[in-house]
Amino acid sequence: MLRLSHVPTVAGRFALLRTGHGCTRLAFMSPSTQQRWTPTHGEPYRPVPYRPARMPAAESLARAAALRTTMDQRRTVRQFSPDPIPEQAVRDAIACAATAPSGAHQQPWTFVLVRDLEVRRRIREAAEHEEKVSYDGRLGEEWLAALRPLGTDAVKSHLTDAPALIVVFQQRYWLAEDGTKHKHYYVDESVGIAVGMLLSALHQSGLAALVHTPSPMRFLREVLGRPVNEKAFAVIPVGYPAEGCEVPDLVRKSLEQVLVEI
Repeated sequence: MLRLSHVPTVAGRFALLRTGHGCTRLAFMSPSTQQRWTPTHGEPYRPVPYRPARMPAAESLARAAALRTTMDQRRTVRQFSPDPIPEQAVRDAIACAATAPSGAHQQPWTFVLVRDLEVRRRIREAAEHEEKVSYDGRLGEEWLAALRPLGTDAVKSHLTDAPALIVVFQQRYWLAEDGTKHKHYYVDESVGIAVGMLLSALHQSGLAALVHTPSPMRFLREVLGRPVNEKAFAVIPVGYPAEGCEVPDLVRKSLEQVLVEI
């Protein structure tokens, strides 16, 4: 049975749903209305005014440069400290992710925040089983060769070392009260954008993260008790880098290599 409570945040409030599976589901509530979101499928277009203050060009340039510097320091971390992290910072990062644009504003995502160590152990055990099969040949040599410079293997200690996991699910469709299925559109793109915003928010909050995508991921829905319309998209360990943490010696593409101006 779900128990609902409300947790205040800087940007609004969460509906905090405790699922009984050792995890928590967070449903963000907008500060402008504090109302529970409901599907708008088939409703007429109802525009509202949008008049954000225009930022001075100098401030815009300064903020953009500072953000570029900050984000260039972000690294994927696989060695986590077990030290506790500010839980509200994680909730606020998820709130940021939940502001992502989505196809038809259907917001087809669920973020399950897992802190319970036993549940994280179950996730690690199932993930390492799938990873062993993959690294033993299921991935294929071309993919294994691409992974080799990253130093990864089938051991996924980050799933239990990090103090929290955010398991992101995509909602392939939603069910009306009468049981009718309604398709969600551009689900992969929508959830992918939300995850990118989540990683950015976590990094700017001083937290490290890793996007882990064990394949297949069906076990995550079973372990976390998610409904049939949800499909696991990624597991994101969150925490501080461990003392002595190391990352691959990588070089990002320059702006000139990724930007085409016409």
